[in-house]
Amino acid sequence: MKRILLLSLLNMLIWPALAQVPTRRPAPAAPAATRPLPAPQKPQPQAQTQTQPSSQVQALPPPNHQPQRPAPARANGPLARPRLVVGIVVDQMRYDYLYRYWNKFGVGGFRRLLGEGFSFESAHYNFVPTYTAPGHSSIYTGTTPATNGIVGNNWFVRETGRPTYCTDDKTVQAVGGSPAAGQMSPRLLLSTTITDELRLATNFQSKVIGVCIKDRGSILPAGHAASAAYWYDGTNGAFITSTFYTNELPGWVQRFNAAGHAARYLSQPWTTLLPLAQYTESSADDVAWEVPYKGEEKPVFPHELPRLSGSLPAGVVATKAASGEKPSGAPTQNLDLIRSTPFGNSLTCDFALETLRQEQMGQRPGQTDFLALSFSSTDYVGHQFGTTAIETEDTYLRLDRDLARLLAAIDRQAGAGQALVFLTADHGADQAAAFLQAHRLPGGGVSAAAVRDTLTRTLVRRHGPGQWVLDFENQQVYLNRPLLAQKSLKLTDFQDEVAEILRAQPHITQAITATALQANASTTGLNRYQTNGFYAPRSGDVLFVLDPGYLEGAGPVLRGTTHGASWAYDTHVPLLFWGWHVRPGESSRAVEVVDIAPTVARFLHIQEPSGNSGVPLLEVIRNTKP
Repeated sequence: MKRILLLSLLNMLIWPALAQVPTRRPAPAAPAATRPLPAPQKPQPQAQTQTQPSSQVQALPPPNHQPQRPAPARANGPLARPRLVVGIVVDQMRYDYLYRYWNKFGVGGFRRLLGEGFSFESAHYNFVPTYTAPGHSSIYTGTTPATNGIVGNNWFVRETGRPTYCTDDKTVQAVGGSPAAGQMSPRLLLSTTITDELRLATNFQSKVIGVCIKDRGSILPAGHAASAAYWYDGTNGAFITSTFYTNELPGWVQRFNAAGHAARYLSQPWTTLLPLAQYTESSADDVAWEVPYKGEEKPVFPHELPRLSGSLPAGVVATKAASGEKPSGAPTQNLDLIRSTPFGNSLTCDFALETLRQEQMGQRPGQTDFLALSFSSTDYVGHQFGTTAIETEDTYLRLDRDLARLLAAIDRQAGAGQALVFLTADHGADQAAAFLQAHRLPGGGVSAAAVRDTLTRTLVRRHGPGQWVLDFENQQVYLNRPLLAQKSLKLTDFQDEVAEILRAQPHITQAITATALQANASTTGLNRYQTNGFYAPRSGDVLFVLDPGYLEGAGPVLRGTTHGASWAYDTHVPLLFWGWHVRPGESSRAVEVVDIAPTVARFLHIQEPSGNSGVPLLEVIRNTKP
């Protein structure tokens, strides 16, 4: 009897403690091609606490370990939460940009985040394709395209026989902008976001607002239950929304748009912040792998933005004529050009600061608000000029200044230390193919059109005339399944044949069929990335992978750059936490971007998103201030 009583007492003491210890899935070993390199020694803007050993793998806590919680509710007080959460996504930001431009950054932006915050030095995406929509969705849903359904920026819809865009929604109308730019919503996103969960946890009293130049960079992070989401329409230089959120723009948004901020930014040439000779981290100003603006002879400074934006693009003129739109006081200037300059980020920051102020975010007692903010011009500039361009460096130096004023405004808005901020990227990018070739490094360009043409001609030669391939998207082949059935051809055999044809083409590392991928879901190697990025109703029949350093485009991509691969240059991104209850520190342990949402959920003491597959990052949670 005494032994039974003793065992019962031990169970009462031990099991409640065990129940509070989060379990971590075993991190799959990264393949050699994608294993993160050791983090570089970080210059120290101020004294920092090294909380992690430099080894890649950290031992799990013992079974009876009680991890420190982020600001738990006091026994006799209200639940402690930050007044404001700000999620910052920098489009196409490689991890190494943090250190490549370190000596040129000021003290209030990236350096402040690193000096006062916690950095995960080996944060990677665990799926392909590494594009903007899947990246943003993964950050905020805590899961991969296999669960949230956002398998690309675009994908082929078998039911309609046409491609679709990730936020297309013809059931809604534009508010404040053109129909083409405004008929958008998050309805194609299949799981909730961390922003949705905050709204649910507070009975929809928290404000959640998305802000980005790109529609998908605002809509997907803000989630299904957002208070608002705003994105930029280059036809009128305005931040707009759709009837999914509201039937009329708030007065303050209308006043902001009427002020003509975009036109003002484009009224001055783009010159470098520093003397040109000081951009020693970048290539020369005039190199063969950069793309000039339309109307420029060479891609060199200064870029005469007033002249380059002096007329509307032909596509906009044609659209207006086709719709019968009469001349009005609308801009005749190409205001969409601002996307491809660093001033697109400055405009985004201006609008974000006005959003915080006008919506009184972080200032309502007992409520936590969430601003989902993404900076997109880094992506447009990177695509055009490449990762080593002076234009790219200047864009990040200017973004650093925008971040400094954003962080200062957050302190004023919510109070110092009262806001939780995280910063990451939706994907990275490779060097320009021509840059790699000029320096005798492996890499080059692959024409998607040429790959498709070779595949199509081979299938016609073997099986006769017919549209055997319906679409070629996201390095995936969509086969004409009705035609296969009509010809009595077995789908799995045809998939195998297509994979075999693709493997024979230059610079294709691997090709795998959808059937094989589903039958043998992998947690290691290249197949792991494809498994996590595959959602059967929206993905293709055969998936392929290019060699490291090889970029896919409509033609061979030799100038500028792109992304989308499972190699480290596309998957390795910065991940910083700063502000509310976060102490300085860093970890070199390999973590995944899907871990961001459950970490924020842990900070806020709310439920993870519905499809969540990530786990809380215990290093930053244990590192929280008491």
